[in-house]
Amino acid sequence: MSSAESSTPTVSLNSENYSPDSKIIGSIDQGTSSTRFILVNAKSGRIVASSQMEHTQMYPQTGWHEHCPFEIWNNTKLCMQTCIEGAKEAFPSIEVDAIGITNQRETTVVWNAETGKTYYNAIVWDDLRTSNLASDLEKSTTGITEKTGLPLASYFAGTKVKWLIENCAELREDIEKNPQQVRFGTIDTWLIYQLTGEASKDSGKANQNGEFVTDVTNASRWLFMNLKTLKWDSDIISQILDIGNVEEFIENCLPGIKPSSYMYGKVSSAIPEFLGVKIASILGDQQAALFGQACFSIGEAKCTYGTGLFLMMNIGGSLKQSSHGLLTTLGYQLEGEEPVYALEGSVSHSGSVIQWLRDQLSLIENAAQSEEYARETSENEGLYFVPAFSGLFAPYWRSDARACIVGMTASHHRGHICRAALESTAYQAYDVFEAIQKDLKEEGIQLKELKVDGGATVNSLLMQFQADMIARDVIVPVVQETTALGACFAAGLCVGIYENTDEIKKLWASKKVYSKEMSDENREKMLNGWTKAVSKSFGWVDESQEA
Repeated sequence: MSSAESSTPTVSLNSENYSPDSKIIGSIDQGTSSTRFILVNAKSGRIVASSQMEHTQMYPQTGWHEHCPFEIWNNTKLCMQTCIEGAKEAFPSIEVDAIGITNQRETTVVWNAETGKTYYNAIVWDDLRTSNLASDLEKSTTGITEKTGLPLASYFAGTKVKWLIENCAELREDIEKNPQQVRFGTIDTWLIYQLTGEASKDSGKANQNGEFVTDVTNASRWLFMNLKTLKWDSDIISQILDIGNVEEFIENCLPGIKPSSYMYGKVSSAIPEFLGVKIASILGDQQAALFGQACFSIGEAKCTYGTGLFLMMNIGGSLKQSSHGLLTTLGYQLEGEEPVYALEGSVSHSGSVIQWLRDQLSLIENAAQSEEYARETSENEGLYFVPAFSGLFAPYWRSDARACIVGMTASHHRGHICRAALESTAYQAYDVFEAIQKDLKEEGIQLKELKVDGGATVNSLLMQFQADMIARDVIVPVVQETTALGACFAAGLCVGIYENTDEIKKLWASKKVYSKEMSDENREKMLNGWTKAVSKSFGWVDESQEA
């Protein structure tokens, strides 16, 4: 178990970004490792105040990863309260006009609406307990990828739902006898239910009678939603879940699906400081980053470097099924408009590799040292690090892969390992980038540049190497918190603060551009080495083994 460091959040204020005449939009940014609440000046798109808290990471078995839903909710409340209290002290006239929500996707919660109790901890998106289950489903089901855009993998919420039903006796009994009491949701659904519900007197129980909803971007990550109809698909669900009345299950146990920019409700007395404030957007974290990077045109793409790595490109209103290992997903949907689709490549380990160097190997004391040590050598000298700790996601989808460091000689040192770890992120992004290029070759769509965000963008060695590998400009924006910003922008559209996406696009600004510097010959040599290294990671887990 990895414990959260602090039980009390602090507020960070940016007085230069506040103006009394501007509207203020809030954003709940609930991520894998922490929860953040920010307040944004709608006129400038700059952050006025923010507050953040980490939460506990639970690993009950090898490959399992869980969160406590109530800890996440309590941290959300504390961040919101701390942020507004600090902001009001500094800016007494500040008022919040609307709130948006963005969240870690696929992480699955289930609770009883009557008792307020959760049946189990939240199962996190990168949890591997359903790997074998997903493999079995792949053999026994048909047409799921065509309808959902997703491969059958442990990554998605649907396999987690199946595991929960099969392993929680009380849950299964309630689905059979009292389905009207059961609530499945991803983190967005859990939070909005809490935000809009009647406040519970027991911190270990859910609030009552909250809005039970999700948005199209989060729903598209379940394995249950039809990408064309934007509705839960009874045929898919009946193939995945062993339950009796599928229609009854959909009606009672699954949240209603709404557009991303939509009036979801108002904050209840659960957080008195925000009583009556409109909740006007929900987007999964990567789609929120796409929105926050103002990728509103076909062919525009962003890459977010966080715990994992997520490269997503806007493909417009027409569905395009990938034939190169990518996910077809919802980019976003504005109320009253047709959905915008996206191609996405999801990589499970990016920033977490640097954490591994720090926490497991003690090679570094902080993330910044990874670049410092990596610069001790001008190249990897044949050493490659394939971070397949949870198998390989896009574009390979190899659950049998495991992490490896290859090409090592006695002359290699700490600097080489740090460089190889950083370079692995750029190589994985290259793999996804190339897959997108191949998928869109017939349409004549070429990626001309890549907008980037996330913690790793402060690492200039990595960003330059990224530009060298994809042979395109890599652009870092002025405002790095693009995920939270995207939820703010979508909420602002809903309540009329912005008239259209053109207004939002004008708020986006570039801070730094990295362009290719490496020779084509050296680039080709390094990419060939990476391809060879990846092949060495395959086949480490037999099908009969537990993940």
